[in-house]
Amino acid sequence: MGKGSHPSVLSGVHFKLTPEVATRGSILLAEDEPAIRYTFKTILEEAGYRVRAVPDFAAAHKAMGRDDYDAVVTDVSLEKEGLGLELAREAKQLRSAPAVVVYTDQPTVDRLRTALALKVDYFAFKPVDIEEIKSALFRLISRRTLYHSFSST
Repeated sequence: MGKGSHPSVLSGVHFKLTPEVATRGSILLAEDEPAIRYTFKTILEEAGYRVRAVPDFAAAHKAMGRDDYDAVVTDVSLEKEGLGLELAREAKQLRSAPAVVVYTDQPTVDRLRTALALKVDYFAFKPVDIEEIKSALFRLISRRTLYHSFSST
């Protein structure tokens, strides 16, 4: 198997997932710290994702109501404690729910339990390892793409 490809099995059918699958991925990035938002957006765009970066919960809520995203990435404490988890809750209630990635610098048992209850797809700790996040997004968006391609046939 080539570098950068990942095997996947879905109903006994084998697929070769390559990074090209993820280039179609659209990400909503909700981050209230401007420098982090800019850096994160730039890195994800360089990795081939289409990224809409917003500074707060209200803008993220509005963006999710207007467009479909393959993934939502947010800090648990977007603007204030727990608002990122509220954004995750809203994202998971959408008809075509995106993958949800949350990160925090204060991982607590309560936050982890809440994230699990919300079916958050990936929980990362600050300082965020950007390669870890890119790898997680690749897997999650690829899986979502395959699921939607099979469920629409």
